[in-house]
Amino acid sequence: MRFALDDEQREFGRTLGRMLGAADVPAAVRAWAQGDHGPGLAVWERLARAGVFGLAVPEAFGGAGPLPVEAAVAFTELGRHAVPGPVVETAAVSVLLTRLAEAGRPVLAEAWLPRVCDGGARVTAALPGAPGGSPYALDADVCDAVFVAPGGPDDLFLATGHGPVQPSLDPARRLALPRCGAEPVAAGRAVREAVRLAADWAAFAAAAQVLGVGLALLERTVGYVRQRQQFGVPVGAFQAVKHRLADVRVGLEFAGPLVYGAAVALAAGAPGAGAEVAAAKAAASDAAYAAARAALQLHGAIGYTAEYDLSLWLGKARALRSAWGAPADCRARTLDLFSL
Repeated sequence: MRFALDDEQREFGRTLGRMLGAADVPAAVRAWAQGDHGPGLAVWERLARAGVFGLAVPEAFGGAGPLPVEAAVAFTELGRHAVPGPVVETAAVSVLLTRLAEAGRPVLAEAWLPRVCDGGARVTAALPGAPGGSPYALDADVCDAVFVAPGGPDDLFLATGHGPVQPSLDPARRLALPRCGAEPVAAGRAVREAVRLAADWAAFAAAAQVLGVGLALLERTVGYVRQRQQFGVPVGAFQAVKHRLADVRVGLEFAGPLVYGAAVALAAGAPGAGAEVAAAKAAASDAAYAAARAALQLHGAIGYTAEYDLSLWLGKARALRSAWGAPADCRARTLDLFSL
């Protein structure tokens, strides 16, 4: 497959990058980790105005999509700037409700998707019955709705509350167990199909996000080794350092086309889209994790300090590696799907 972003898609990514670069996202991430969502929600408002939350939503419900390739561009930038909040889960819920609407059940989509697109509502999901899903909902305490598909019967619930908020490997990823309502808001085979597609989109968005995290770690590490000196020369001048960073770059360069290939497969509704997504998630997670290990080693002691901004990306690389499918699970799923 030959694939390259067009000029408009590249400019979209550059625009998002400039916008997030001017938004002091690291301060918003630190506040989010302490339960102060104000600065992070201000960033979300900017993303909503830029159309990010409408990329997985059809025009009929206020969006511009579904546009998986543009979503890959956007989520890579969200990872590159460590944006907090349930951005991946928002895309998953958007796809879930859209698929239910396509199956003749538009009520939930009509009630929620226009508000999601314009930033007026925040949503998240817990899909333990789906591949890569978890019983925990991300940032349930800041969301207006938590959609839960527990598996077993093909039921979809709207949570009525949640348990205590718990930290994760990334302090800004706050998890909670949702409490389901007594009656499902949707049921049947349509729910099963919608949850499956939503999980694929979640894994795809997480792959793009963790790819952006890896790129940010590499950029920051390259900048650091050019400045840090040892024996009177920059650390980056040593061959061992160059080789380590070159290996990281190669891993990220190989993961990128897999992410965009998964986007193309999702856009086409290809039968093998799930396998493409799983392969992309495995490759991007491993590449970002390698970038995190190299960044930590080459920064030395300062890399371990929570006060240094590098820690924001290190924690996110670790958490996103297992979110919506750990690499080993994704590889197993890829093999299973390709063997069908």
